Amino acid sequence: MTIKAETLNNKPKAIILRTAGTNCDNETKYALEKAGAFVDLIHINQVLNEKSLLGLYQILVLPGGFTYGDDIAAGKVLANQLRHHLLDELIQFVDDGKLIIGICNGFQVLVKMGLLPRINDIQYSLNGHKQEFTLAYNDSNKFEDRWVYLRAFSNKSVFIDKDTILYIPVANAEGKFMAKNEEKLRMLSESEQIVFKYVDEEGNISGYPWDPSGSMGNVAGVCDPTGRILGMMPHPERHVEPTQHPRWTREGLKAEGEGIIIFRKAVDYIKEKMWKKKL
Repeated sequence: MTIKAETLNNKPKAIILRTAGTNCDNETKYALEKAGAFVDLIHINQVLNEKSLLGLYQILVLPGGFTYGDDIAAGKVLANQLRHHLLDELIQFVDDGKLIIGICNGFQVLVKMGLLPRINDIQYSLNGHKQEFTLAYNDSNKFEDRWVYLRAFSNKSVFIDKDTILYIPVANAEGKFMAKNEEKLRMLSESEQIVFKYVDEEGNISGYPWDPSGSMGNVAGVCDPTGRILGMMPHPERHVEPTQHPRWTREGLKAEGEGIIIFRKAVDYIKEKMWKKKL
């Protein structure tokens, strides 16, 4: 694969990995480009055939959808594919200081393959990894398609600042974040890796429908110990334009959609941190 001339300028390069069942890749591409990145949509088979492709990018995104039909469990097939065929390259990607974000199905993939949340484990050796967190069926036993409020409860993630509140859509049937036990959830909280929680419009922890899935601790998104891998269930790419807000005709247009913050923070991080390394 030949990188286009545009990537020789100061735009960070992002790769959106897609496969059968991915359906949020174009929205994610639009969001990243709006935030200032150069973006390629690449099929998983192309990367598996040419693993060095990952090294050409600084941001990797696993977008939403229903990869391989979620036939075993949401994201499980792609998680196994990445773990068994691309793990070394993904670990190198992280070790090089680059960024990974998994949205909805992408979040499920990252958790089930072991890249998230890795409590207090900076070194990404996944030998003997035992999955202690998962995304399970919603308590409502149905597909939840609604707008939700998120509040950032940590400064650890490079993708968001603490106490930021976002209003973005959620759309999933298996979005309930679960830990093996309460102790594991406590450890995740103490390590400041719980990035987003579902809240009400006042920013307070609340139950259904504010927490659409019944997640333990209202968890909506987590990061790894470095803060450079983020997984979140709601869809920031679906609220990057002000006209995507469901009440914009009644409440008036804002300058931009709130979800763009996630992507802009990623692009700015690469410009400010990694450009100094002349990548």
